[in-house]
Amino acid sequence: MSACVPTRTTDSAHAPRAPRPHTPPPHRRFRIAGADVSASIAVFLIALPLSLGIALATGAPLQAGLVAAAVGGLVAGRFGGSALQVSGPAAGLTVVTADLIQKYGWRATCGITVLAGVAQLGLGCLRVARTALAVSPAVVHGMLAGIGVTIAVAQLHIVLGGTPHSSVIGNVRELPDQLAHLHPAALSMSVLTLVVLLLWPRIPGRAGRMAKVVPAALVAVAAATACASLSGIGLDKVHLPSWRSHALAGLPEGPVLGIVAAVLTIMLVCSVQSLLGAVAVDKLVAQDPALHARVGRSDLDRELLGQGAANVVSGALGGLPVAGVAVRSVTNVRAGAVSRNSSMLHGVWVLVAALLLVPVLELIPLASLAALVMAVGIQMVSLNHIRTVTRHREILVYAVTTLGVVLVGVLEGVALGVAVAVAVALHRLARTRITHTEDEDGVHHVRVRGQLTFLAVPRLSRTLHLVPQGADAVVELDGSFMDHAAFESLQCWQDGHTGQGGTVEMTGRAGTRIAEPASSAHSCCRPWTPWRNHHCDRPQEAEQGAHDTAGPRPSGHQLASGISAFQRNTAPHVRGELARLAREGQRPAQLFLTCADSRVVTSMITSSGPGDLFVVRNVGNLVPLPGAESGDDSVAAAIEYAVDVLQVKSITVCGHSGCGAMQALLGTPPGGAQTPLKRWLRHGLPSLERMGRDDRDDGLWPRLAGRAPADAVEQLCLTNVVQQLEHLRAHESVARRLAEGSLELHGMYFHVGEAQAYLLTGATSDDAVLDEVFDQVAPAGRVKV
Repeated sequence: MSACVPTRTTDSAHAPRAPRPHTPPPHRRFRIAGADVSASIAVFLIALPLSLGIALATGAPLQAGLVAAAVGGLVAGRFGGSALQVSGPAAGLTVVTADLIQKYGWRATCGITVLAGVAQLGLGCLRVARTALAVSPAVVHGMLAGIGVTIAVAQLHIVLGGTPHSSVIGNVRELPDQLAHLHPAALSMSVLTLVVLLLWPRIPGRAGRMAKVVPAALVAVAAATACASLSGIGLDKVHLPSWRSHALAGLPEGPVLGIVAAVLTIMLVCSVQSLLGAVAVDKLVAQDPALHARVGRSDLDRELLGQGAANVVSGALGGLPVAGVAVRSVTNVRAGAVSRNSSMLHGVWVLVAALLLVPVLELIPLASLAALVMAVGIQMVSLNHIRTVTRHREILVYAVTTLGVVLVGVLEGVALGVAVAVAVALHRLARTRITHTEDEDGVHHVRVRGQLTFLAVPRLSRTLHLVPQGADAVVELDGSFMDHAAFESLQCWQDGHTGQGGTVEMTGRAGTRIAEPASSAHSCCRPWTPWRNHHCDRPQEAEQGAHDTAGPRPSGHQLASGISAFQRNTAPHVRGELARLAREGQRPAQLFLTCADSRVVTSMITSSGPGDLFVVRNVGNLVPLPGAESGDDSVAAAIEYAVDVLQVKSITVCGHSGCGAMQALLGTPPGGAQTPLKRWLRHGLPSLERMGRDDRDDGLWPRLAGRAPADAVEQLCLTNVVQQLEHLRAHESVARRLAEGSLELHGMYFHVGEAQAYLLTGATSDDAVLDEVFDQVAPAGRVKV
């Protein structure tokens, strides 16, 4: 017998290798899903004309757009943190890049792109990606809108057959002269491109659904190219020099501060656009649970690292700056991509086209590409974004950022937008409107609009003291923040006002009652913050209702107030668990059968939550014997469903002190009219007979631990629990599970006045032992309230 023991030798050439003690894992073959292949082609068809158009708009060599698209797909697609985001040259970088090329030249701009990529790698290592999302959306949308306006105005000159200027003001100033000297050929190709772009997605019927498979941008450029080639119109067309003469990155020269500002601008725009794009892709993916489970959420820090690596490579190879592109990413998701292979394949297709399709690409008219980029610029000014920021009262931030980007520059415009956003936030924080009015019923209303901080405490105090002593007051808080100083001032006034006989009600902006902090004198419900409809939280209202001829406040208001409090305070904490239960279905471990008495809160006395208990409630916690319900099989149906379908592990019958059903059994004489309540309570007669039948000379009355029942009602309540457990055993499904040993029966008694729960001891499957041993009750411990 030989052992497989590896040996060491100084001469590896003559020492035979020992066999491995285990079989190596099988080699995993690299496979690409068919959905990724089709999605990559769809993205490629969009990326190809847009990459050339963006390069044209920046004034860079047209190959630079193809280089950036290929690198964005391969590098950012492989190493980025968003599996389905597609990166490449983005329209949001057009203005910045064009300005850098004007100042430093193309090769130096490539060097700046490399430095910006290095800075992104540093930010990714510092894990500050989430911090970048703290920028106000109004600033980001304003920046993109300003860039879109700049792009559109510049490309309009090329559409008309002219040459754009370096500034927006210059382009606007020269526009009348450009309109006076139109180039009909360039204008016709541009109009054709725009018309196809506009009409292609709107083709109706089945033909429209088939047409949407091909991107409108590709169809528009292809149509213009075909018309220009077939008609022989003299137009400027795409020119792609030999790759041998392609310029690579060089060291930037110039003032250090200017170069640093350029690097920061590229880094800022690329990072913010890429991170926001990753978040947008996550929202799209979340709409498909299967895809979300496979792809997961984006890792934003890794996305920064991937974008930084892509910019380093793109800049070094003479490409444009790279960022996540929303249009391509949305197309990628909607085309059915399931992994990052789609983005990488799109980069491969761009690379193949750049190497093998140069003769075809050189047939594209520049006017058609300019029209395409102009349309993209117009779309960057989103009316939906404008409506959103207007609704959130941030239109000033949006407008200042947009104008700043258009008139001064991207970095300067963003800085202006951030400054205005901070100023608006401080203004909202410091500006608080506090008013006092009195209605026709003599109720004083104090309305607070804005955030309550220490700055507003003097005005708040003066206004609150306008409310007369002993008056009814409603304080309406229309804000989302209250600091400690304001809280103390409001609470101190409330305690003093209620102590002098007045009433105070706190409401939100819609007039719904909010769960204000209760004073120590009325804090018995404080541990149960979602539960605020008890009289202990409204002592003045309860007293007023007792003496007021108009009666207490309608219960409908209490219901609406309770629902509002649940949605505001409780729903956010349980929404995730309820969503899980909705997906997986209910699987309770216990059937809990108890009385319908409003004082018995099952979840509170058992410390249970959603999905824990299958609860059946009726008057008297009664379990009718099988066949005795006279057409009403609701209780038997619930038992069968819980035992056979839900497969609960235990059943608990819970009685309670002061049960009205037991009082009715003891106090109602036999005979008389058979009302629905009397017909139902006949199922409790066996409990009454059991208590009367049992001559407890042996001292084995059902009793609480340490004392005998307080009165006949409590004795019947305890006896009823025992009797209903016997009724449970008569049900076929329960008897079968008990025989299998897969089901347990429990008895429980809750003393409402003491907030004390008791468990019945001696629960066995033997009826004889049940009568003699089970009639003993042990404390289950106090519920802490």
